[in-house]
Amino acid sequence: MKRTYLIVLISVLVSAATAYTVGKLSYSASTKYFSDSETTPIQRVSYNSQSYPDFTFAAENSVKAVVHVKVVKRGVENSYSLFDFFFGYGGAPNNMPREQIGAGSGVIITSDGYIITNNHVIDGADEIKVTLDNNKSYKAKLIGSDEATDIALIKVEEKNLPFLTFGNSDSLRLGEWVLAIGNPYNLRSTVTAGIVSAKARSIPSMDGEFKIEAFIQTDAAVNPGNSGGALVNTKGELVGINTAIASRTGSYTGYSFAVPTTIAKKVVEDIIDFGKVQRAIMGITMQEIDSEVAKENNLNDVKGVLIADVRSSSAAEKAGIKAGDVLLSVNGITINSAPEVQEQISKYRPKDKISVQISRNGKQINLPVVLQSETSEVAVINDGQSATAIVFGAKLSEAQKTTLEKLGLRFGVEVMSVENGKFLTAGIKKGFIITHINQIPVKSVQEVKSVFQKSRRSVLIEGVYPDGSVVYYGMGL
Repeated sequence: MKRTYLIVLISVLVSAATAYTVGKLSYSASTKYFSDSETTPIQRVSYNSQSYPDFTFAAENSVKAVVHVKVVKRGVENSYSLFDFFFGYGGAPNNMPREQIGAGSGVIITSDGYIITNNHVIDGADEIKVTLDNNKSYKAKLIGSDEATDIALIKVEEKNLPFLTFGNSDSLRLGEWVLAIGNPYNLRSTVTAGIVSAKARSIPSMDGEFKIEAFIQTDAAVNPGNSGGALVNTKGELVGINTAIASRTGSYTGYSFAVPTTIAKKVVEDIIDFGKVQRAIMGITMQEIDSEVAKENNLNDVKGVLIADVRSSSAAEKAGIKAGDVLLSVNGITINSAPEVQEQISKYRPKDKISVQISRNGKQINLPVVLQSETSEVAVINDGQSATAIVFGAKLSEAQKTTLEKLGLRFGVEVMSVENGKFLTAGIKKGFIITHINQIPVKSVQEVKSVFQKSRRSVLIEGVYPDGSVVYYGMGL
């Protein structure tokens, strides 16, 4: 019996010694495996709320100012097949007008009901209905739109509405957090988050028409129905209007684009002040610079954009800018692509004065540029206290008293000159005294401005030539 106890005791001691030895060796091996240096710091990781962005303030406040926009289009003709007759539209005959309904988003920007959205959301609408986050609905009126920037302004008659203030989209930084708020697939008040992936991004124009594209690219999820909704920063400031996605499926695949507020704000201000966008241009053709372009043009760097051509009598030519110059900055903001130039120029109106920096033969030069307008636009309706205006390519001025007396007129606006534009296309010549537009008497250039702003599709211009002949002209807008 004693012998048995002795054997058991020896076995226990041996096992304990073996376990101690193995444990020590294992500890030594594991210590050496994880660290070759005794001074290597070990940092424990725990959740720290200060290190993570908090979207609650921006989301909860911004969502109240983002609305659902419902659009009704009537009298749209559709041609249906025999298959549609039985399975698609319940027996609708071919080419029978039917009602189409679309939806998007919008952002309230003033407490009295001005709402910004996309032009493609409301284009062709016969009726616009807006529903707020609190489920109240209103009929909205179209104030104006701009196809080139895809921005539109609508209004509801209400007061004390929640609204978003404009932030500075120029100050956005790559990697900065932003929120997209809208109504994807009619899911109202949806908030998604992402970062600024790129700035001044251009996307292909499928219809080939002129577009101003300097989009903010984000990876915030945006889907059909988000168009016209808000892109806000973490302060809850409006920094963009969600407009498009890049997708092969029609749904979000990681790329979304917003019109920056530097462009959108100027467009809506123009619509409110003038009835249409006062678009400024420099009159240059640009080419982006890469290593190959730099080598071909003997450039020392790839910064800026190459000015390939300067339009005759343009703002750029008058400022002394020449083909072959490299445009480096606009009003102190560095530019490296054509969309960046578009974005900066789009902030200004015709006759605004800006400063540009160019590089010519390796020397940097600062030049003042007085921007001009497109001939198809109303350039400047009222230049300070002057009674002269440039309207659709024609220079207008209040007719002299002696001229009116000679023609037996009590009032009128004289066409002083006619250049390329809608006046020239309509056949209006120098010396014509405009007395009525759409049967409304016009006594000053301001009244001409007012009538043009209120007219949507066309105008009828009535007046008298110096020989006394009364002539009428029709002009499309």
